[in-house]
Amino acid sequence: MKSGPRFNTMITSDKVRVIDESGENIGVMYTREAIEQANGVGLDLVEVSPNADPPVCKFLDVGKFRFEAQKKANLARKSQKTQDIKEIKMRPNIDDHDYDVKMRNVSRFIEDGDKVKVTLRFRGRELSHQQLGMNLLKRVQDDTAEIAKVEAWPRMEGRQMLMVISPK
Repeated sequence: MKSGPRFNTMITSDKVRVIDESGENIGVMYTREAIEQANGVGLDLVEVSPNADPPVCKFLDVGKFRFEAQKKANLARKSQKTQDIKEIKMRPNIDDHDYDVKMRNVSRFIEDGDKVKVTLRFRGRELSHQQLGMNLLKRVQDDTAEIAKVEAWPRMEGRQMLMVISPK
């Protein structure tokens, strides 16, 4: 159940503190009287703080209020950055230059705020030399220690060794 503003048909208290459309505190009055005043101004009586004693109500245009709330929610959703998982694939006996290129990509992904999944694929007899893969992932971890932290430590899944790193 959402706890948001409640409109004049749902106010259960007999007395409420009333705030007018300009934000001025009118004072404490009977709910029926406050509803009549709000209708006289052409607005609705909205309960904005039901837990206060007495509950706080405000003169608002409900349609405009909902529209503003929707705009705020849309703006918050638009400014939110989603965190993607980028994948870098390597082999256990990767050459130094190839490793440097992969590490440039890893650091670019981390700086963009994305997580990076480092995948080592073993083929054939490489599977019997898993310590080479562990050494390589340890090297990746050491090279990215300043900008990233290990989120999922290296683990084997079939013929692959996986490690996930995320921005600090």
